[in-house]
Order: sequence, then structure tokens, then C-alpha cells
Amino acid sequence: MILVYGLGRSGLGVLRFLRKRGLQARFYDDRPKEEEVREALELGFAPDWELEGVYEEVVAAPGVPLGHPNLEKLRQKGALVLGEAELAYRLSQTPIVGVTGTAGKTSTTLFTAHLLRGQGLRALEGGNVDPPLVAVVDEAEVAVAELSSFQLERVHAFRPRVAVLLNLGVDHLDRHGSLEAYHRAKLNLLNNLTPEDALVYNAKDPKVREAAQGSPARPYPFLPRESPQKTNLEAALKATQAYLDLLGKPLDPKALRESLKTLPEPPHRFQVFARKGKVVFIDDSIATRTASVAQALKAAPAPIAWILGGEDKGADLESLRALLPRVRVVLAIGRDGPRMAEALGEGVEVVAIGEKDGREALRRAVAEALKRLEEGSVLLAPLAASFDQFRDYKDRAQAFREAVFSLGGEPWTPSSS
Repeated sequence: MILVYGLGRSGLGVLRFLRKRGLQARFYDDRPKEEEVREALELGFAPDWELEGVYEEVVAAPGVPLGHPNLEKLRQKGALVLGEAELAYRLSQTPIVGVTGTAGKTSTTLFTAHLLRGQGLRALEGGNVDPPLVAVVDEAEVAVAELSSFQLERVHAFRPRVAVLLNLGVDHLDRHGSLEAYHRAKLNLLNNLTPEDALVYNAKDPKVREAAQGSPARPYPFLPRESPQKTNLEAALKATQAYLDLLGKPLDPKALRESLKTLPEPPHRFQVFARKGKVVFIDDSIATRTASVAQALKAAPAPIAWILGGEDKGADLESLRALLPRVRVVLAIGRDGPRMAEALGEGVEVVAIGEKDGREALRRAVAEALKRLEEGSVLLAPLAASFDQFRDYKDRAQAFREAVFSLGGEPWTPSSS
């Protein structure tokens, strides 16, 4: 018997996946939502609210820490704790291209699936990016999976045919406890690779390079380019070539040129979406890591009103101080924003936004920015998770956009620049 621990997007996807196979399971959630429980019941599964059952396997959603006391108790009763990626690998024959890294996973995943489709393959993306991997793996000829450290810390036999390792930076120290544990989770992607598989890796990242040198998989190194998007595209091109090589299928250059004209644009990644006079507004809500925020602070038009904060994941603020001359004001929101802004040191004005409601906080942040700027940019690059005030980074981005337009912002187009 299987227990699905945690509903939400991942857990409900797992239940649908199991139902399709006629497999028995029960479900549990620490904070059950009525509509999610109703869907689980409609799928034909019963809850185990007291966790009284004995289970061979527990499929734990990524949001459930591996050290959760309930998971420890289930392990003690003989259960193997695994995740959605492991389950998809075990129960489906579809080959998987697995993509991970501290930054760039989503873009690389979307680009790779797009390029493979352009080469005539039925490639579908899933995993950490919508939809869940289990929702697409049966429909795809090849599944391209974005894999977070939360997903990779719960794999065992998982073996992608192509592994893509983009970079190893600092992130999720609040969850993993140390940089070493975070990197160890990421590197689980490589554990089961064989000489019949391929490894696409960033040859400029010393930790990535060291991990790649110890892998038996066929090496496909790439070098970072002048921007994150071009770097992610370079990785996707290598992943596409690697998978075609495994199939013994030549790359179609004409089809590739056509695919490059229609690359998908992942939302909430340094998107200029509005302007008011000479001030532009930039949505980089996904920028929760130091490297991503540094890129945003370098690229945004100065002077910058920088909206910072949320739930701190162990961000490295020291390396951002050199960019503060470009910043007119730091607008600190959320649970940890004021403390994070204080850690930046002196030399820049900080406005602590005390509103508990996320939408009110962003509305005030935008208003404070407009008081101080006659030109430049208002940049949402929070360097923190969103869950203290929002459902997720997309909800945070939507709230930012609502605030901008309510305060007189007008939609931005390239012709208006």
C-alpha cells in the first residue's frame, strides 16, 4: 500500500497517476484544504488522518521536509519515502531529461522541451514547473523534468537519460540546513547515470565541473553566455543534441532555426511590464537567489527602487553590496525584508514596509518608490520565498502588477521605450 503525504498540485497529480494504474493508496495532509480533499475522495482514495496504516512506500510532496516527524515515524514502521520524480521513473517507461541547478531550471526546461518538439519528438515538460511530472510522463515520447532540490532529495533509483546540471550556488539553506546538504540533494541527479546516458554541465562552475568529472555519463559541457537567458538556451541546445545523439537521430538545422524564432518566455523573470513617465516597472518575482538578483540589479535602469523581502532562505547579501550605488531605495517587505535590508549595511535608504497583507505591502512599496523616482526602475527581485504573504511567486507577481496599475502605471511595449 502507498501513502500519498501532502496533496496540492503534486499530491493530487500522484493520486491521478496511481488511479490510472489501478494502484491502491491512501492520503494524508498536515493542512488539508476542503477542495483538495474532495478531489482526492472523488478519485476513489480514502484518507488516513491518524496515520495508522503500514505502508511500503510514502510519496511525500516536495513541500514536506524529509525530517518531518511524521515521515520519521513512517520510516520506522518500514516505509520508503520517495517523491514524484522517483514514482514517475519507476512506473513509466518514458525516458526523462532531468534539469536542475540553483538558477535557470525553468527556462532551460521549457527551452529543451520546445527544441525537442521542433525536432519532431513528442516532448512534454513537467515537474517543478507546471504541470507535475506524473501528469505528463505517460503522454510524452520524452519528458523534460525541472527538478528542485526538494524533489531530488527524495530520489533513489531515478535515472534520467540526459541530466542537465546548470550551476551550484546558495539557496534553501533554511530547508537543507547547510550548503553541503543542499548541493548533495542537487547532485542526486547524477547518482545513477551510466555510460549509456548523457550529462550536460556548466564547465565554468567549479563544483559542477568536479561532479561531472566523476560521472560515467557522456559529457556535454557548455559555457555560460553573456546573459542568463542565453546561458539557459545554450544548455538547452546541448541537452537537445545529447538526447538526439542517444537516439542516433541527426539534428535538423532548419527545424532548429524555426524553433529558435518561437522560444517560450517564462513568466515573472525580469519582465518589463509597465511604465509611468520615465519610470519602468520590472517583475522578477522568481529572483529568490543571490545570483539572479545580482543580474537583475545590473540590468535594471538606474536609479532603482528595489523591492526586497519575504521568507529568507539563507540569502548571501554580502556580494550584492557592490551594486548598491545603482539603488536609490530598498523597500523591505514581508517577514524578513527589514532584517535582510539592514544586513546590506549603510549607504542606501531603506523603507521598512510593515503591512502584513502582501497586496497592501506591495501597493505601499510602489507608492514609496514613485515618491522617490522621476526616472529609472521599480524592481521586484525579492531574494526570498513568498509564502509568508502570498500563495507563491506567481501570486506575488500578480499583486505587484495590480499595485502598479492601480497607481497609474501603463502597460509597457517595446515601442514605448
